Amino acid sequence: MDNVQVEPVVRTGRKLPQEVSILTVLVGVALAFELLGWIFQGQSFLMNSQRLTIIILQVSVVGIIAVGVTQVIITGGIDLSSGSVVAMTAMIAMSFAQSADYARAVYPSLTGLPVIVPLAIGLGIGLLAGIINGTLIARTGIPPFIATLGMMVTARGIAKWYTKGQPISFPTESFSAIGSGAWPVAIFLIVAIVFHIALRYTRYGKFTYAIGANAQAARVSGINVPSHLTKVYAIAGLLSGLAGIVTAARAETAQAGMGMMYELDAIAAAVIGGTSLAGGRGRIFGTVIGTMILGLMMSGFTFLRVDAYYQDIVKGVIIVAAVVADVYRQKARSKKA
Repeated sequence: MDNVQVEPVVRTGRKLPQEVSILTVLVGVALAFELLGWIFQGQSFLMNSQRLTIIILQVSVVGIIAVGVTQVIITGGIDLSSGSVVAMTAMIAMSFAQSADYARAVYPSLTGLPVIVPLAIGLGIGLLAGIINGTLIARTGIPPFIATLGMMVTARGIAKWYTKGQPISFPTESFSAIGSGAWPVAIFLIVAIVFHIALRYTRYGKFTYAIGANAQAARVSGINVPSHLTKVYAIAGLLSGLAGIVTAARAETAQAGMGMMYELDAIAAAVIGGTSLAGGRGRIFGTVIGTMILGLMMSGFTFLRVDAYYQDIVKGVIIVAAVVADVYRQKARSKKA
């Protein structure tokens, strides 16, 4: 019998990156609001530079937080303390950023300080909160949900206690400049680029993904899991502190109620951007797009004059839908494996 040669099947198609599908969703959402704008408002949603500028400025603070939260979720954890850390750092940083011309300063003898002082203090407070979160989770075995929930309540309490609930205002011009113009957006983009590179091209990123994929295997391979987890949560806290500084500088005031629900917005942005709550998967670029989708939707609903209560309902539905989609993606990958 003659030998029959069978030509091998060559697959030429390449699977598109997940970010492409997320970017498609962003474009689809923008076009949908553009169409609805003409139908219900008789005007364009996208062809308004002022509106688009406001959207970008609004999402920049949540985006800074989301970059840190993404890294936490990649390790298989969660951070519920971000919004409260924003309020705490905003209050404390602002108290050291008050102008010398203000007679009722929190610290009358420490007014008119160089901008580096409140900046360093705010970042330090955020970093400390993150280190405490990471240490509790990595060294004591407390579930991330419980540890960061405790920090959420504690940080919000400190923010209220710090000035007995009174706002802190009248910052120096150099401090206010941090939140003026396009600086919040520039800070967000710089943070995103730095940690995109760190996650994709450095040992820090490899360890982060390895722990999220299988913490026990990562431990056996020689990774110091407790130490690395502490670093990841410390970075998340540091970025929350940075977000608090930007928030206070932009508003030129600090209040204990700042940052309310920011942690959920950041988690939503990460999940919408393709970060898996099961750990081991996620990219900063996806989170940036997810942040834009979230901001675009909230601005679009406001543009269409949809009640704020309905906006929260829709946001909740979006988060659940993103998680359900992630669950199905995980099941599909398991079947292929």
